[in-house]
Amino acid sequence: MTASSVNTNTKSGIALLYNEETNNTYDVCLKLTKEVLTIQKLDVVCTSGSESQVNHRTVVLRRQATGGLGLSIKGGAEHNVPVVISKIFKDQVADQTGKLFVGDAVLQVNGINVEPCTHEEVVHLLRTAGDEVTITVRYLREVPSFLKLPLGSPGPSTDHSRVSSPLFDSGLHLNGNGNNTAPSPPSPSANEPKYEKRWLDAVSLPLLMARVSRYKAGTDKLRSNCFEVFALDGASTNILQFCTAAESTDWLQAISTNINDLTQENIKIINKYCSSDDQIVHMGWACESPEGSTASRTSAFKFLALRGPYFHIFRNPPISAADWGQAETTYNLYEVLFKVHKLWMAEDCWLQARLYLGLEHSPEQQDNESLCFSILVGHGQSHTFRVELATDLAIWEKSFQRAVFLEVQRIRSKSYMCSSQGNVLCFTIDFGSGFTCSEGTSKTVLWRYKFSQLKGSSDDGKTRVKLLFKNAESKQIEMKELEFANLTAVLHCIHSFIAAKVASMDPLFMCSQSFPGNYMNS
Repeated sequence: MTASSVNTNTKSGIALLYNEETNNTYDVCLKLTKEVLTIQKLDVVCTSGSESQVNHRTVVLRRQATGGLGLSIKGGAEHNVPVVISKIFKDQVADQTGKLFVGDAVLQVNGINVEPCTHEEVVHLLRTAGDEVTITVRYLREVPSFLKLPLGSPGPSTDHSRVSSPLFDSGLHLNGNGNNTAPSPPSPSANEPKYEKRWLDAVSLPLLMARVSRYKAGTDKLRSNCFEVFALDGASTNILQFCTAAESTDWLQAISTNINDLTQENIKIINKYCSSDDQIVHMGWACESPEGSTASRTSAFKFLALRGPYFHIFRNPPISAADWGQAETTYNLYEVLFKVHKLWMAEDCWLQARLYLGLEHSPEQQDNESLCFSILVGHGQSHTFRVELATDLAIWEKSFQRAVFLEVQRIRSKSYMCSSQGNVLCFTIDFGSGFTCSEGTSKTVLWRYKFSQLKGSSDDGKTRVKLLFKNAESKQIEMKELEFANLTAVLHCIHSFIAAKVASMDPLFMCSQSFPGNYMNS
């Protein structure tokens, strides 16, 4: 059903376009290039000769003794759908004209307007119209698929009953009121217009900053074998429907790949003109789910960006330099925690750091959360985002690891004011030396431990934390209890530094950090 070229950036094939308002589906042809997704719809075009009326064709049919008019119809005003030619039988009268096509709406029969007529009324008109029937038709680019069948469908039924249904084919193969002679088809005139069906461009969506969605708008309800593509300007494909889940996923992956490739190219262009501490590591769309079970809030797409020291959340993609200052929310990277809802990288050093600090919990998650990740921020708040593909989730996880690593490498240390037994202290996390606690005024160092000496921690979920260190000489566990204004941010910062330290000793991870933008290949 789908044909793909050798170039992985391009793809073409047939799909259905679903209209939620009418509950109808229409045949479309999809053409994917590196930068654009084009939707084509079938239309009948005049290829030669003179055409008197745009998109209207008037055709004379001479009824044959065998086969009648050689066509079948569906539809009718009683179902609010036009009467449409649903079958054309090969080598019979309608087929021989070369001017009628499956999907043509019948407008007139012998000069009589049939658009307001029921199915049975049109069938009656065609059957009683005599040996020569003049019909005027117009091809419907969006005729519902159930009204059409391909050329060469099984021949007309032998049931000559006059009872017909608008939702089933009425075969107009009867002889009507004429004699049973079978006049030969007229020889075509050189000046007569010739017609053929062609796929014509209907919608072209640029893929730069575009997004895809398999879900019903504003919900977490997954559509079956369907998705939509939205361009940067809000234009949409409407719902593209496929016959199988494999075909739907294949197209979704192909379109997503091209969108991601364009994003990476855009990132490289922006980074070329930015300082080393203001580089974009990754950016793209994700759907933010409302926190908790609040029914008043619906899911909403947000544009996320990892740039320099910050994690940005935008309503719309930043296009100009000024747009980068219009983020809905911005967080310091080293004070947030990235958490995949499904633990699928068990050997990951970043996961090991979370488990070590007690920041990770049960791996049991619902299936519909398997492509979600959370950004845990200070004071117990969080943002939960859903992506469309596992590859998207992998890219975001690697991107967060890289962005946090680069930021920790840049700042090298971070200090927080805290208190212990009524004394104001300064707690410092340093990439090179580990943890240091000093007096707030005199800066006198009270204690110092390496990252490797931290053996565990526990907190009250509010302000107080107990850090357990192993004394290098006595091998005894020493507990240090501290109180912070924003404990969550401190714990996340500890996690960021430890994970970055572990990652710095991983040759595979370090190899992937050789230059900006290389994380995609790691």
